[in-house]
Amino acid sequence: MSFVPLNPRPLLQSLINDDVTIRLKWNETEYTGKLVSVDSYMNLQLSGAEEYVGGKHQGGLGMVFIRCNNVLWIAAKNQGKTNGDAEMSG
Repeated sequence: MSFVPLNPRPLLQSLINDDVTIRLKWNETEYTGKLVSVDSYMNLQLSGAEEYVGGKHQGGLGMVFIRCNNVLWIAAKNQGKTNGDAEMSG
C-alpha cells in the first residue's frame, strides 16, 4: 500500500457551515461548533463553540479562533466515530 498525500484545504472548505469537532495537540482538549471560516494558513473560526477537556464539558465559549498549529485533527460531527478511516492497532 502506497502513501498518497492529500491536500486538506478542499476538505476544510467543504466543512464550512457544518458542525465539527476539533482536537488540540495537548491536554485532551476538544472544541465543537459550526465552522465559520478557514484562511490560507488553515486557521479556523468556530461559532457556538463548546469546550471539552478529557471528555468533560467545560462550558460554552461562543465565537473562537483556533490557530492552525494547535490542531491535531478535525472531524465532521455528523460523521460520528466511523468515518471510513482504517483503525490503528498494535
